Amino acid sequence: MGHSPPVLPLCASVSLLGGLTFGYELAVISGALLPLQLDFGLSCLEQEFLVGSLLLGALLASLVGGFLIDCYGRKQAILGSNLVLLAGSLTLGLAGSLAWLVLGRAVVGFAISLSSMACCIYVSELVGPRQRGVLVSLYEAGITVGILLSYALNYALAGTPWGWRHMFGWATAPAILQSLSLLFLPAGTDETATHKDLIPLQGGEAPKLGPGRPRYSFLDLFRARDNMRGRTTVGLGLVLFQQLTGQPNVLCYASTIFSSVGFHGGSSAVLASVGLGAVKVAATLTAMGLVDRAGRRALLLAGCALMALSVSGIGLVSFAVPMDSGPSCLAVPNATGQTGLPGDSGLLQDSSLPPIPRTNEDQREPILSTAKKTKPHPRSGDPSAPPRLALSSALPGPPLPARGHALLRWTALLCLMVFVSAFSFGFGPVTWLVLSEIYPVEIRGRAFAFCNSFNWAANLFISLSFLDLIGTIGLSWTFLLYGLTAVLGLGFIYLFVPETKGQSLAEIDQQFQKRRFTLSFGHRQNSTGIPYSRIEISAAS
Repeated sequence: MGHSPPVLPLCASVSLLGGLTFGYELAVISGALLPLQLDFGLSCLEQEFLVGSLLLGALLASLVGGFLIDCYGRKQAILGSNLVLLAGSLTLGLAGSLAWLVLGRAVVGFAISLSSMACCIYVSELVGPRQRGVLVSLYEAGITVGILLSYALNYALAGTPWGWRHMFGWATAPAILQSLSLLFLPAGTDETATHKDLIPLQGGEAPKLGPGRPRYSFLDLFRARDNMRGRTTVGLGLVLFQQLTGQPNVLCYASTIFSSVGFHGGSSAVLASVGLGAVKVAATLTAMGLVDRAGRRALLLAGCALMALSVSGIGLVSFAVPMDSGPSCLAVPNATGQTGLPGDSGLLQDSSLPPIPRTNEDQREPILSTAKKTKPHPRSGDPSAPPRLALSSALPGPPLPARGHALLRWTALLCLMVFVSAFSFGFGPVTWLVLSEIYPVEIRGRAFAFCNSFNWAANLFISLSFLDLIGTIGLSWTFLLYGLTAVLGLGFIYLFVPETKGQSLAEIDQQFQKRRFTLSFGHRQNSTGIPYSRIEISAAS
């Protein structure tokens, strides 16, 4: 019992540092892309390939990472991913060509994807019901802090020769600290049972060990056995609705909305990144305080409802006040030019400011650039002007008075803040917390990775289809479609997602085994919960 005090801080540090590494690696490309473009003369296609290479590595990790986590253990998977991250960061820091940059980003993507899955599972298994929600959600908080840290470091190193090498290299610091913390923690649930100092964290219960433990194959995820099919329905539904509500693409228009209310040039880019990052941190901290009190379902329902209202509000505002063009390519005709900010018709004069991130500012969701080659639309009197994306939101109606325009634009900004906040205390942290809880320990790694692969694939689909969707139905209807999807997600959560607050992993497992179909989860648990004794009796019968 003498060693119990440091266990919780160590678990918290593993979760926080893992998220910090993930968030830093996602956002660091935003500041490194401009100097890389100038040093290597990257074209639009090459920039997209460089940004998307992290996604390719992450997809690969989601396909094979589950087997690594279940076969070698959660702790070994995290340590191994940190070694892979060191190799990828070293490759990026020493890269002398685009090929090495792409390879390094792909390796880093593999590492952070594997680490994200293993960290959430490891922490959820190591701690008890009262601490699980806070400590797993701490990973999401680490992501938002890592994103802000990368912006600050990008800004500080923007004027440094070969500063992008230092940007990539600093990602190793939190990974090394996380590895040191892991050295003082047990390998997993089996070892936890033999560590007396960890038993208080598990609420006094140890996991079942021995030859009687059930065995699961990957195909069991789609079978009725132990209601695995119902669990997979919950997991896939959460990750798909998390993406199909359009959160990655709404953030692409953050700079445009900031510009529309009067923040022009570099200030628009900084506010869109740092301002929204601060909002995400505050909302995530709020979720950490409520997830073990209000419960998982309450946060998901509230967050999804607010997302539906806010993204629909942005769509309605854009009917009356058409938005400027969205994200554009950072290509420059020559190596001495500066890049235009997305949504900004002018050119960025101060090269020390970081460009708008080309990665989605959310946990576990790197986004491939949505920029596509378009026909040139030269400005009047400037035949050499670079092409810009002209995205029409809707047929503009009668012009509104200037004061009405300003009010609507500030309304759009408020809706954007609400949308980001709602995602950050709902889908953002809670999806991964629920995924780490609902599967049996024997297949938890493979099941988590399977759902995670759909998360990355859906993100890629939503990102690549964004401009085509806008070209077909317009920007306003696109946002309204995202709002309708959020309403459908709200219904899914209400009907299918159970409340797991205050329950041990064994109780959650029996709760799922109790029911062959998950439709009735929504009503009974929301108010009273299912007593553990009733589950035990029902499972035995």
